[in-house]
Amino acid sequence: MAEVYIGLGSNLEGDAGSPETQLDHAIDSISQHPDIHLIAVSNRYKTQAIGPGNQPDYINAVACLNTQLSPLDLLACLQQIEQQQGRVRTIRWGARTLDLDILLYDQQVIDSERLTIPHPRMHERAFVLAPLQDLDASIVLPTGENILSLLANCSDQGIVKL
Repeated sequence: MAEVYIGLGSNLEGDAGSPETQLDHAIDSISQHPDIHLIAVSNRYKTQAIGPGNQPDYINAVACLNTQLSPLDLLACLQQIEQQQGRVRTIRWGARTLDLDILLYDQQVIDSERLTIPHPRMHERAFVLAPLQDLDASIVLPTGENILSLLANCSDQGIVKL
């Protein structure tokens, strides 16, 4: 089984409710999949939106899981959960009901048209690094960089632990 870290984020209400409730529903959906074993979920963090326009703040977290799904099958599963919760892909980095990103998949490096692992901007986002640190401060990326040093060199971007 692969050890995987998934970034979760929401800044819009949807059918599932508030951004916090959106994350709860996503975590429930992930944990109910027969080929996924949810290990842990980080603390939640509130951060200012990165992207176009005046957007509401995001609620972010990271989940650690074990899975037998391939990276692409896991991506399809996560995108299905996003769609079930009303995710509409219109504007890049726009507001959304739910965003699920594969951050790390074991120590694999994948750079395809459909999927990039490790997540290509995770090293510059405190809202990813802080929750990862909550789960395991000793995480080392396939590039050899560790989470603690990346977080120490990253702007806090107005992040608030909830």
